[in-house]
Amino acid sequence: GMYDKLWHQTQEALGALLDKESQMIEPQRNQVFVFQTLATFYIKYVQIFRNLENVYDQIIHPQKRILIRKILDGVMGRVLELKNEMVELELTEFHYFDDILQDLKLTPQQLDIPIPKYFLKEKLEVIKEREKILAQILADSGIETSEVKYSEKSIPFDEAVKLIQIAERARQGRLRALFMKQIFLQEYRAKQSKILGKKVMDPWAAALRIQKAWRGFCQCKNTEKLREEEMIFLGMTPPPLFNEVSATVIQAEKVDRLRNEVQIKHEEDYREALVTIKNDLKLMEGLDIKENLQDQIRHWFIECRNLTGTFPDYPDVEEGGSAIIFSNKTTQQVIEDIIANQEEEKKNEKKKKEKQPKKAKTQKKGTKEKNKEEDEAWKMSPSVFLPAMKEGNNTYKDIWMNKDESWNFSQDYDPELIKEEKRKELESEIRVQVDELMRQELKNLKLAVDREREHPEKARKKKEKKGKKGKKKEKKAKKDKDLTADRTIESLYKELVEEGLLIRALKVNLSDYIGEYSYLGTTLRQVSIEPMPSLLDVRQLITLYGIWPLGSAAVHEKAPLVKSLLLVGPSGVGKKMLVHAICTETGANLFNLSSSNIAGKYPGKNGLQMMLHAVFKVARQLQPSVVWIEDTEKTFYKRVPSAEKMNEPKRLKKHLPKILKLLKPEDRILIVGTTRRPFDAELQSFCKVYQKIILVPRPDYASRYVLWKQIIERNGGVLTSALNVSCLAKVTDGFTQGHIVQAVKGVLTDQRIRRQTYKPLTAVEFIMAITSMNPVYKEEEESFKNWYAETPLGKKRALAITGGSTEKAKDSREKK
Repeated sequence: GMYDKLWHQTQEALGALLDKESQMIEPQRNQVFVFQTLATFYIKYVQIFRNLENVYDQIIHPQKRILIRKILDGVMGRVLELKNEMVELELTEFHYFDDILQDLKLTPQQLDIPIPKYFLKEKLEVIKEREKILAQILADSGIETSEVKYSEKSIPFDEAVKLIQIAERARQGRLRALFMKQIFLQEYRAKQSKILGKKVMDPWAAALRIQKAWRGFCQCKNTEKLREEEMIFLGMTPPPLFNEVSATVIQAEKVDRLRNEVQIKHEEDYREALVTIKNDLKLMEGLDIKENLQDQIRHWFIECRNLTGTFPDYPDVEEGGSAIIFSNKTTQQVIEDIIANQEEEKKNEKKKKEKQPKKAKTQKKGTKEKNKEEDEAWKMSPSVFLPAMKEGNNTYKDIWMNKDESWNFSQDYDPELIKEEKRKELESEIRVQVDELMRQELKNLKLAVDREREHPEKARKKKEKKGKKGKKKEKKAKKDKDLTADRTIESLYKELVEEGLLIRALKVNLSDYIGEYSYLGTTLRQVSIEPMPSLLDVRQLITLYGIWPLGSAAVHEKAPLVKSLLLVGPSGVGKKMLVHAICTETGANLFNLSSSNIAGKYPGKNGLQMMLHAVFKVARQLQPSVVWIEDTEKTFYKRVPSAEKMNEPKRLKKHLPKILKLLKPEDRILIVGTTRRPFDAELQSFCKVYQKIILVPRPDYASRYVLWKQIIERNGGVLTSALNVSCLAKVTDGFTQGHIVQAVKGVLTDQRIRRQTYKPLTAVEFIMAITSMNPVYKEEEESFKNWYAETPLGKKRALAITGGSTEKAKDSREKK
């Protein structure tokens, strides 16, 4: 099918990319070239990810989906690794690829990073159940106020009749007045004609006048139509049925839904087949496998006895038993290995005695020289995800690349592949039983032939090792104290909801955060001007640092770990919306630990410890989770204002770094802080807690243009030629998304929406509404830029641009 073809094409592209990556071994010194290569790899991996995500969502073959999922997670991890490399190289969170996109002939929309649909699909039922429980707790406790009900005043029957009569008489009066006006005008015309005398008009002249008016009217209409067609052709205005959903799109959505249903059915069949096929194999081939293994091991005993003169030591269960010796090897290969190992051991012993004193001196010199060279040249850091991708690509080549699937039209599971897998599983299970038998047999042989018994020293050592391991585990268990060991997760969950620490996230998708791509990023950087990031760049960072790691456990465990995020920007730029979007896209729980929210709750040191323990215990158990700290600068105040001293805003200051240390790669918990006044916080402790700082700017012209159009349409407005959106976007420079939404909602009342047909919307109406609001002035934007320049990454960036050469000079002086 179509998706199979797309998969094969994507795998080809991935194979080529992996080959290129393996060639990148030599260290590079040209920073521009390094960034270009990293950026091209990044863009190509994003393209592969987009295709694979689409394929994984639509392919219905269960065994193919397992492999695609493995590769998909690998590609996600690799994209995050490359992003991390670029951040370390350029010392900035935002990167611009205008020139590279031009070379690769790609549009900026193709660089947009999608959110995998399986994040929510696979745990849809869990999320729904959790939402039900949350709604129930909120309803029982009466925390959540129901929708505002407008009071309805009951009117007495007589008054109601009077109101209707008044309205009806007014209507009749208006009609009568209109009728009388028409009669008056007729009489007036008749009088005028009598006074002036009737002028008989020439019928030809009358006909000519009518023709003139009609032809003029028709020509105007045709000209308007031609102009509209030209504008549509040039792409300046949308076609007439642009916003209407076409029949093909509806059909495609229907097919997608059917595919998802078939996917679920095929996966259920596959799970059942795994059990039934294994049981069948156990009955049919179990005894044969057992006999073969026993014969193989006995043969090994005899051959070892013949070659070395003694029976071998049997590998322990912890080491893997006989599987270590016979992993994909014949008995002859095993014998050859034994002989080779004996010879190598003898050689190594001789070499060690000769070369031990010489090595120490030469090593120190070599390492110093190497370190100097490594500092100067850049080298790609080793990837955790490349081996998994290569393995996935190799299995694709071995199994699926040239596989004939003409027999499997319905794309159900392949029983032969299951048999291969289950044979290996069955063999490993039987091997454990066989090992126990053969260990005993080997003991008996040693006693009978060599008259050997197990040395008491060896037995003691084994016992000591086991004892030590047990003690270590006991120590670890003692360290982690559970303050709520006697309580269930359900009870803790309920308590946190009732206390208002666990809140319901608003249903907002990340795609609702509207923005446009920055087209002048690289050109501005070439002229050494640092461009303000666009809203689309911010959206991408939220996906990479927040949504991907929280959504995929495999990515979170191995990718560069991001434990905390800080969103900085003026009010109204959508910081809170982004927090809710992270929760919506990943199905995460939202905990609110803002200083205003925890004020007066869980008082004292013990109370605070209990609160944090409960929050993070529930967050771990019901992961993924987002811990949100609104107005986070209050937690790190330089000086606490006298009005807020009662609330103790700095309660969490000392505890947050400790919590971050305790978070492990397995814990899918993200701490997100939002602030509009970062200048009030103590910078050092602020930056220690927040690993990644994202500066959310006010929207630029391109983003404002898109924002005005979309927000007007979403609120029931109709865009016509009378509404100059470009003018609106230009005039509203400095205003945020919040201001635009507020202005649109203020103008588009129910009455105004109804009047649009005969009185279309104009830009003046919105400008009048927005003039009463305060914009974000350039001084405020500059203060945010200056603050960001003082953060660790900002300082490094500034040094790299200006003081890189001076630093080197200082270092050389110090050495002298």
